[in-house]
Amino acid sequence: MTFCQISSRLACETPLRAAGPRRPLVPDPQPKRDFPFNPLRGRRALEQTRCKRYVFGFPGGFRSTSSDSFTTPDRGGPSVIAPNLASKLPDDQRIVITGVGLTAPNGNDWHSFRQSLLERRSGVQPYEIRYFGKTLAGVCDFDAKKYQAKKEIRRGTRAGSVGVYAANEAIAHSGIDWENVDRTRVGIYVGVTEHGNVETENEIFVIKGFDYDTSCWSHHHNPRTVANNPAGEIALNLGITGPHYTIGAACAAGNAGLIQGAQMLRLHECDLALAGGTSESIHTFGIFASFNSQNALARHPEPSQASRPFDKQRNGIVVAEGGCLYTLERFSDAKARGAEIYGELVGYAMNTDATDFVLPNPERQAECVELALKRAGLAADDIDIVSTHATGTMSGDAQECAALRNVFGDCRQVHINNTKSYIGHAMGAAGALELAGNLSSFRDSAVHPTINVEELDPDCELPGLVLNETAEAPRVDYILNNSFGMLGINSVVIIGRV
Repeated sequence: MTFCQISSRLACETPLRAAGPRRPLVPDPQPKRDFPFNPLRGRRALEQTRCKRYVFGFPGGFRSTSSDSFTTPDRGGPSVIAPNLASKLPDDQRIVITGVGLTAPNGNDWHSFRQSLLERRSGVQPYEIRYFGKTLAGVCDFDAKKYQAKKEIRRGTRAGSVGVYAANEAIAHSGIDWENVDRTRVGIYVGVTEHGNVETENEIFVIKGFDYDTSCWSHHHNPRTVANNPAGEIALNLGITGPHYTIGAACAAGNAGLIQGAQMLRLHECDLALAGGTSESIHTFGIFASFNSQNALARHPEPSQASRPFDKQRNGIVVAEGGCLYTLERFSDAKARGAEIYGELVGYAMNTDATDFVLPNPERQAECVELALKRAGLAADDIDIVSTHATGTMSGDAQECAALRNVFGDCRQVHINNTKSYIGHAMGAAGALELAGNLSSFRDSAVHPTINVEELDPDCELPGLVLNETAEAPRVDYILNNSFGMLGINSVVIIGRV
């Protein structure tokens, strides 16, 4: 039986928790609770919770019950992970992360990126781009020639180079015997916000110098601008002959790439997936001009303080480039080769606001989070870290906080943070990079803070916000990663400790 069949049947047989009235989805710094605050985590003191909780017949597990009769067997104290639906699947349907490759404005590998977050090092710097002029951006400084010849770089795109670098780093980090991998069975699934703007702007700039003579237009333009380009450049570089394509999902694309990779592994369309997101957005003046026209482009005299989600004085987005790809494998394959496993994809969801081109809908965002929890077989108070999407806009941050307050308003042990405050908004790579920033917490229990919050906006108050100083969690078993985008696309992934 497949993951979808199992999770759908179980979810239909028994709801995750008893239905109750939905709290209003409006910013509320002090939300009302419909039952007394429980200071302990749901999986560690479940008998004190009034709401019903359902766990679907896990070995030694629980039955549907209420607080009056709820008991939990001795499962070894806090070292035990709350069971999830993925753990009920056959090993060849469980999807795990075995490698991480990335470049970010403040780190060119997973370790250095993590250290920058824990040490509160920003990657935002002054930046100037033609036509628009001086601004701020998150700029990567990886060595493209580490994995590409000069000719490849010249013929290709910046997004392709970011993807090639991240893919090679992920494969190396996974420890897989790449020379003996059947490359017909490798799939490439790369999330992008957009592709082709940079290359088209460059060509127009070139022919302007020739009185717009289109005979000077590069013959490389078409392969540079096709939508599958970043994934295709990875395939060419690594000799991968399995499926490759990009997933256009606005700023939800990093999560969407992960979800697509997992689905293709479960369908046995591939045996190894390179999945995540990439962005070259800072190389198009159009994105700066457009955000500026929306009054949504961040400004600050100190570049490192410009990206400031949740702060009362936030004034917009810092545009960033970057990329992060994961090697995903079936649990059975990872175990067979003795791979080190960094986390398991235990739940995910995508939905749509269908309300506005740019303004988010917090009710739909909350529903996306709840759907991911339901598919994972988890309750909100099972989540240890929530990685927020917040970009630093006045409306977007407040609306996401309203959505999170509706789901996590009574979960006082959850830790909520943000990574864009360090690197800016890496668009199609944002979700994948932000997950990578938190993934090490399974091992060290540290939760990096949101930086640059000098005065918390009351509309952004949430239980468990980690601000300006690193927090230490008792233990991290589940990370929930939010990633939302224009035209109302929402995505959520939940990664569990293995």
